[in-house]
Amino acid sequence: MKILTIADEESKYLWDYYERDKLDGVDMILSAGDLSPDYLSFLTTMYALPVFYVHGNHDDKYKWKPPEGCTCVDDDLVVYNGVRILGLGGSMRYSAGEHQFTEQEMAKRVRRLWWKLFRHRGFDILLTHAPAYEINDGRDLPHQGFREFINLMEKYRPAYFVHGHVHMSYNHKQKREDRFQDTTIINAYDRYIIEL
Repeated sequence: MKILTIADEESKYLWDYYERDKLDGVDMILSAGDLSPDYLSFLTTMYALPVFYVHGNHDDKYKWKPPEGCTCVDDDLVVYNGVRILGLGGSMRYSAGEHQFTEQEMAKRVRRLWWKLFRHRGFDILLTHAPAYEINDGRDLPHQGFREFINLMEKYRPAYFVHGHVHMSYNHKQKREDRFQDTTIINAYDRYIIEL
């Protein structure tokens, strides 16, 4: 299965310079947050692909204007064509934003999903906005990752962990791909295609 991952910055290649065949062969789109709801609605409509998304720390606007035709997987485990996707959006709490969480709050969100994790025997893709703690995250609180994501990768060993939040443009050392045990970690900034 070919999957387009996106986050943080709307891709001019896909939006401004639209051509239907640019995503030929892609089966679904995963949004790791902080994108315009109009952009997500455009992608699902014009490319005729399902879009699954989590909230970024700047996605409060989704409350009043959710992406049309897209599926929110925040705090959920959904299965699409046999692929199990676990969604946990938001970032580390650094202000009063709706999609910001402490480490303890993130752990509580995961505990609420225990039945779905048990019933589906884990998941194939962890879709988040923030990265994991000390794996390509920032040392400043707003860009620090969650330890809970490390716990999830250690316990369930998903094929992929897709996140955004830490822009590739922040510095030249920012990695697009990384590895933690059995999991390939993807920074979905702008756009990136993976195969499962």
